[in-house]
Amino acid sequence: MLNDTICAISTALKEGAISIVRMSGDDSFDIIKRISDVRTVRPNTIVYSHIRKDQEILDEVLISFFEKGRSYTKEDMVEINCHGGVYVTRSILNLLLENGCRLAEPGEFTKRAYLNGRIDLSKADSVNDLIKASSSLQARSALRGMNGSVERLIEPLMDEMRDVISMIEVNIDYPEYEDEVQMSNEVVAPYVEKWIHEAEEMIDKAERFRVVRDGLKTVIIGKPNVGKSSLLNALLEEDKAIVTDIAGTTRDLVEGKVNLGNVTLDLIDTAGIRETSEQIERIGIEKTLKALDEADLIILVIDSSNIDEEDRRLMETYKDRNMVLVYNKSDIEKKEGIAISALNKDISSLTNYLNERYKDDISLVDEDLLNNERQIALMKRCLNGLKELKDNIGTVSTDMLVTDMDGAYSCLCQILGKEYQEDLIDHMFRNFCLGK
Repeated sequence: MLNDTICAISTALKEGAISIVRMSGDDSFDIIKRISDVRTVRPNTIVYSHIRKDQEILDEVLISFFEKGRSYTKEDMVEINCHGGVYVTRSILNLLLENGCRLAEPGEFTKRAYLNGRIDLSKADSVNDLIKASSSLQARSALRGMNGSVERLIEPLMDEMRDVISMIEVNIDYPEYEDEVQMSNEVVAPYVEKWIHEAEEMIDKAERFRVVRDGLKTVIIGKPNVGKSSLLNALLEEDKAIVTDIAGTTRDLVEGKVNLGNVTLDLIDTAGIRETSEQIERIGIEKTLKALDEADLIILVIDSSNIDEEDRRLMETYKDRNMVLVYNKSDIEKKEGIAISALNKDISSLTNYLNERYKDDISLVDEDLLNNERQIALMKRCLNGLKELKDNIGTVSTDMLVTDMDGAYSCLCQILGKEYQEDLIDHMFRNFCLGK
């Protein structure tokens, strides 16, 4: 399939000033000569021309030429800048297909850039992250990844691990070389401790930054009628949830998103947690409990004027989770701690607390980090392998440690795509949009 010349529309297929149709592969220059006024291709130039079908002009265009080795895919590439619009753009695409191109699969241009050695897999991840970015923080993170932040982060660990593996293997294969360092378990152990610490730090920073970059899944809980919906409305600055004096008004999950400055909250207002025989309310409470299992942050709202055993039970139940205790109705009775009056939209003590709490995490955008779940999952697999290696140091001979070390090292290689399985690559690039 890498020998095919591929094409796709790389801009949104709708009315607009311009559209871009891309072509990549060995036949790109020959095909463009057949359908345009171009007779001589000068790489790395842009020329004015017409696209023709059976000598009839389809459009006047600007054509960009990129030669093999200096293009996005490292193949001969052509980009046709045509007038925007569904009909014209599709007509040019169909003409390319009629002249020998194959329609590109989603992500195939970036897949070719990876397979041809222009970028590693972590940079390909970042290309997709940049396309999907919905905030400046996400975009900044993706751009760092495209500039090699993941490679810079893990290559020192990979280099050291590779050196230790090779030294052990030299000891095994050439025991007569007495000048080589003799890699005993005692020599290996400090390396493994260091690697575990580095892997744990990489995972911790990546997960902390993921939360502020992508938003915390935040669940607001409490007894019925303590002000959960009023807090949601105050945070969103709109009346999204119904607020009444009747307990149990919220029966289903109500959601919204708010950026507080240093942190974004994906808010979920839930049904009040209490014992009930009412079927619809009970279903709402079951949904609440499910949302709690997946929450990054729990905001427990308590009526400061009426604290009872149910409040204390909720505090005890969620004390070991990432939970913030908020005393509502401070206009009636003020409590020490985070005190608010949600109905009066006086919630600054909560927003100030959350911004201060996540201030250090947002600054991680300027550090080299693992960028997504795939990379973090592989680093966790590496960490688990290193912990098994540590456990085995005292029980097996040094040469037997290489297998565990190889497994951990392989996980790091997979982050950069230096080792890969075809189905993994195909699955990953299938998530890209067409023409990218």
